[in-house]
Amino acid sequence: MPNDAPLNAQIRQAARQIAGERESSAQTLAMAQLYDLTADRLVRFAASITRRQHDAEDAVSATMVKVASRPKLLVSADCPWHYLLRMVRNESLVILRSRSRWSAIGSIADRLIGRSINVVERDDENRLVWDALASLPAPQSEVVVLKIWEQLTFAEIAEVLQITPSTAASRYRYALEKLAGKLARTSAADPEAQPAASSQPIAELVR
Repeated sequence: MPNDAPLNAQIRQAARQIAGERESSAQTLAMAQLYDLTADRLVRFAASITRRQHDAEDAVSATMVKVASRPKLLVSADCPWHYLLRMVRNESLVILRSRSRWSAIGSIADRLIGRSINVVERDDENRLVWDALASLPAPQSEVVVLKIWEQLTFAEIAEVLQITPSTAASRYRYALEKLAGKLARTSAADPEAQPAASSQPIAELVR
């Protein structure tokens, strides 16, 4: 598990600057610092829910607007980073509810190819894994993102998603089982597909 204390301290400091600055230019600079600090990771998490790159970016933008108007929410939060994750999740769910046609949901693998999440490698192995991840139900894929990329504990995931730790753990287990099955079928259909043929744990492949 990573040490989130430095990140939380940086987020809290940025929020204090936003709350304390009277000049709009100084507030804009503080907001830009907060965005640069968190946006890539927030968009990646939002994309696991919305399945669309532009919707994920919209969810993060809406969150930043709320932070700009009420920065003390982050200042007073016990864990500002987890609070931001919850805010982004709520905005992502609002976007999902506003859609009129669920059949238009696109592949998360396609949506993940963008300027905001270039941290994800684009090799063939990762493409196959992200294709498989796109087929999971959102409640499972969001747990995978939080567990593998954000390296949260199940207790922390439960806090962010407002579920029990046992539910978080079971969703993660079911997700990895489904991913392993999908990658195995991909390997059977394409002998040159690497992930399923590899002896690496599925969590390492997704990373």
